[in-house]
Amino acid sequence: MDTGLVAAPDASVAEPDPDNPPWGVVTAMLVWAGSILLLVFIPSLIILPYILYGHTGARIENTGQLLNDPVAVLLSVLSTIPVHILTLGLVWAVVTGLGKRPFWRTLGWSWSSNVGPWTSICAAVVVLVAGGVLTWMVGGEPTEIDQIVSSSTAARISLALLATLTAPLVEETVYRGLLYSAFQRVTGMSWAIVIVAFLFALVHVYQYRHNLGVIAAISIFSLSLTFMRAYSGRLLPCYVMHLVFNGLQSLVIVFEPYIQRGGSSGGEQKTAIIQTLTHLAQNLS
Repeated sequence: MDTGLVAAPDASVAEPDPDNPPWGVVTAMLVWAGSILLLVFIPSLIILPYILYGHTGARIENTGQLLNDPVAVLLSVLSTIPVHILTLGLVWAVVTGLGKRPFWRTLGWSWSSNVGPWTSICAAVVVLVAGGVLTWMVGGEPTEIDQIVSSSTAARISLALLATLTAPLVEETVYRGLLYSAFQRVTGMSWAIVIVAFLFALVHVYQYRHNLGVIAAISIFSLSLTFMRAYSGRLLPCYVMHLVFNGLQSLVIVFEPYIQRGGSSGGEQKTAIIQTLTHLAQNLS
C-alpha cells in the first residue's frame, strides 16, 4: 500500500511536476538530516588537527577559544565548501534518481506565470528591511556570526562569498526543492509551508541563540521563501529571492570597514546608524 511517504508515482514519462516529485517525505527528511550531519562533522574533521595542536604546536585547551582564533575561524568558514558540495551531491542523487531524471526541470527551476525576476527581487528587499527593523527593535547579544566577521578580513570575505554563491543554491534545493514538494503532497500546501519554514529556522537557532531578534527575522525570511515556493509553484523564484537577500547583506559585510571609516567622519549619529546596518547584515545572511 502506497502511503505517499517514501515513494511517488513514476513521473519519468511526462514533464516533471515540481509539486508531484518522484521522492517522498522520508527520503527528503533523510537528505535534510544528512545535510545537518555534514554541517556538524565535516568542519570538526577539518578543524580537529588545529584544535589538538594549534598552528604553533601549542595545544588548544577548549573549543571556546576557537572563536577568538582567526585561523580556526577561517578554517571553520572554509569547511562549508565541502559541506555544500556533498549536500548538493545528495540532492542530485535523489532528484535525478542517480542520473535517470533531469535535475533542474524536476525541481521546477523556471519562472511561473505569476512570479518573475522583479517579484523575487522586490520580495527580498522587503523581507530584508522588515527583518532588519525587527532585529533592531527586539535586540540581543552578539552572535557567532559577529565574531566570525570581526575575526579577520579573510573570514569576512569568505563568509560573504559563501553566503552569496553557494548557500542560496544548497538551502533552496534542500528546503523548497526536496522538503516542500514532498510535504505538500502529503499534508497540503498550508502545513507544508509551516513545516518547511520551521525546519529552516530550526537549524539556525543554535547559531543565533543569543539574539532573539535575529531568530525572529530568520523565521520571517524562512516563511517568506516557503510561501514564495507555494505561490509560484517553482523553485527558481525562491533561489533568486534568497540570492538577492544574502547578496545585499554580503556587500555590507565586505565593505564594512570602509563604511565604518566613512561614518566616523560624519558624526556620532551617522556612525551609530552604519553600525546598526552592519550588525543586521552580519546576522541575517
